[in-house]
Parts: sequence; structure tokens; C-alpha cells
Amino acid sequence: MLLAGGVGVRVGLDVPKQLVKIAGRPIMEHTLAILDAHPDVDEVLVLMAPGHLDPVRAMVRNGGYEKVTAILEGAETRNETTRRALDALGEDDCNVLLHDAVRPLLSPRIISDCFAALQTYAAVDVAIPSADTIIEVGPENTIRDIPPRASLRRGQTPQGFRASVLKDAYATAAQDPNFEATDDCTVVLRYRPDVPIWVVPGDERNMKVTEPIDLYLADKLFQLTQTDLPPTREPEAYREALAGKVMVVFGGSYGIGADIAKLGEEYGATVVTFSRSTTGTHVQRREDLAKAAREVMDAHGRVDFVVNTAGVLPRGSLLETSDETIWAATEINYIAPILIAQEFFPLLKATRGSLLLFTSSSYTRGRSGYSLYSSAKAATVNLTQALADEWAGDRVRVNCINPERTGTPMRTKAFGEEPAGSLLESSVVARASLDTLLAGGTGHVIDLRREDPLAAAMHETAYDDEGPRG
Repeated sequence: MLLAGGVGVRVGLDVPKQLVKIAGRPIMEHTLAILDAHPDVDEVLVLMAPGHLDPVRAMVRNGGYEKVTAILEGAETRNETTRRALDALGEDDCNVLLHDAVRPLLSPRIISDCFAALQTYAAVDVAIPSADTIIEVGPENTIRDIPPRASLRRGQTPQGFRASVLKDAYATAAQDPNFEATDDCTVVLRYRPDVPIWVVPGDERNMKVTEPIDLYLADKLFQLTQTDLPPTREPEAYREALAGKVMVVFGGSYGIGADIAKLGEEYGATVVTFSRSTTGTHVQRREDLAKAAREVMDAHGRVDFVVNTAGVLPRGSLLETSDETIWAATEINYIAPILIAQEFFPLLKATRGSLLLFTSSSYTRGRSGYSLYSSAKAATVNLTQALADEWAGDRVRVNCINPERTGTPMRTKAFGEEPAGSLLESSVVARASLDTLLAGGTGHVIDLRREDPLAAAMHETAYDDEGPRG
């Protein structure tokens, strides 16, 4: 159940906060897309603030969220909204998750863990450890108690239950004239104390948009990458998804671009690659891109996916950088994605297709010696999210991959042999790219890194004009 009954008073908006856009979509659509795509979720009920059901109906219709079986009016309180949702479930018992619509960064891992826990427990909560000391104050605004932090957790959603248990808890609560609860686990804890509530580990990113600053933080969290990749598919699922589809790859002669092209072809897509060395295509020239688009349409009649891995990495002090280098770097690293977007949007609109761009860790902060590169990559991230917003109504998806240093021939040529295991494999980046192209999300920056968090934090992605070399 997707609980979207709030009206956003604290955020200070004239529309419910769940309808505010971040990263190209209304907040609640990000949440809805996660639930709709999860394999353990069979159906989704949406409880929406009164007077705002039509935008949700349009969202479900336009987004093709087939698991949504009902869109109902929420009530004045969270508990009454839950009651309405439970009434809509009918008599059959089932596992049910209740999730705040304004937690748009929900991890699919948490959903899986909740359903797995419900195989053993009839009630499940999601929580994270408290990094802060929690104090209890009395009526005089003085400290009454300081509970030990080790035993404290910060509650999140979803909360999961056997529907029969939650219904019974609410039925008992209805007989209590002093009933008051802020969440559903509290109802079960008080009115079905015989039912243990298992705690599933949550995630710091699974934040709730409540205050004005939360809108800013959530927007930045979307921009500062997400590590939950779309699920890898079985071979037959890839073939089914790519059957009859046409993929265009710029910078596809070698490196990651070539691996994406190879993988797409292996699974049955028609892949057309363009690069300076093989086709004489300069991505910073509109006439070259227009020619590429015409060639693909003349030969295949459609374009479903466009991938741009082309880029250059000028290094050195900005004061010592020539005008020629400044223009070349800016044109290839930033102007090229803009021109690709303009030239291929009509073709992607016709197929409701997907555009995939590449950034690097340097986009989050400028670095000495990489000023042109890092600033262009920051612009590419903002371009991704702006286009995702602009094109959402036309069902064209735009996403960005942020890989850490990747082992490619160009990287080896530039930096020599590096320690085994210190680099991502190019094939891993290619598969993640393919998964992102096929997924339903838009406006995402996918953070792709190895398991070593320290090395990942220090990584720096390098490009040449054919594609990523690191």
C-alpha cells in the first residue's frame, strides 16, 4: 500500500508534497515505480489526499503501472487512512506492506527483506541505528531520561504485516477511546502485544520528505547517485526485451561503448556504433549527428536506445590551458550530449525510448588539474535530470552512469598495468548500462563501483574521445 494522504503543510506548498517533482518525476511516482517494478509485489493500492486523485490516475495511466489495482481517498489521519486501505483488501489474508509515498529513495533490498521476514513473523518494521543521543524531556522542558543509544532505532517504512493481524489490532484499537498512534507498528505493539515485531535494517537514504529542507536533500540524494541498480535479468528476458529494438552507441569502437554494443548484439538488439575512428563521426558536430540519425532511420526505421560514451580528459592547470583545448573539451564533454539529445529526441519519442549518458565521480566537486572535465561532468548530471523532467510526459527516459575507474585498453595504454582487482571490469559497466536502459526509471545517476568503499571514494573516472577508459 502506498500511503500518500498528506497535504504538505510543513513543506509550505499549495500542492501535496508527494506531487512535487524531483529528478524528473513527482516524489510519489519515484516511490510507485520502485514498488511496481519489484518482483515480490503483486498489487499496489494508492491512498491519496482528497481532491488530488486525478493527477495520480494520470500518473498511473501514463506510466503504465500495471500493478496498481485501486486509487482511494486517504483520510484525515494516518490511522484512518490505513483503515481504509485494510477495508479495500477484502477478506482474504495476505502479506501487506505500508509505505510512505514521500520516501522516494526506498531500496528494493528493503522490500525483499520485509517480505522474507514476513515468512516467519506476522509484523515487520524497518529501522536504522540512531547516530544522535536521544533525550526525553518533561513538561518543564528539562531532561527526564537519556535512553541508551545502543538500543534505539529510527523508524522508517515500509512496515509489513499479515493483513489479518493488522486488521485485528485496529479492530481492538477502535474500542479504546484513548487510541492514538503515529504508525501501524505502534497499533500492533499496543493492541496485539502477543505478536513480535521483527526489525529489518533500513537505509539512511530512505528519508522522508517532511520539512522544506528535505526537498533539497532528496533532490541532492537523487543527483549524488544511487547504488541500487536495476535487477540483472535472465538471458531470455534480455532477448525478449531487446527483440526488434535498435540501439545507437556513440564512442562505440572500443572500451565500455564497444562492450555495451557487443552485449546488446548478443541479446538480439540491432546495434549501430559511431565513433571518430571508425565512422568519422565527431559528436560535437550537429551535422555528423544528424547524418547518423538519418542513416539509422533509413536502415532500420526506428531508434529505441541511444548511448553516449564519448569524452575527453584534459589535464593540467586551467591557467595553462589553451583556447583550443578549452573549446574541444567543452564541445565533446558537454555540447555533444546536448546535440545528441536534440537530434535523437524525436526518434526516441516515437518509440518511448531511453537515452544514457556517462559522468564521473569528479562531478561532485572540482579538482585541481581537472577543472574543465569535472565542471562538464557536473553539467551532464544536471542535463540528465533536466531532460528527464522535460521528457517525462513523452515517456522518454534519461539516465546517467557514474562508473569508477574501469579496466579498458585505453586506460592500460595511458596508465600502464595496475593492481589486480583495483579496477571495475568494462563488461560489468556494460551490463549495468544495459540494465539501466531497459529499466523504467528516469533522472537517475547510477553509481557503479567495486565493493571496496575506500577505494571507491578515491576513484576518478577518465575518458578519451572514443569512450570511458577508466
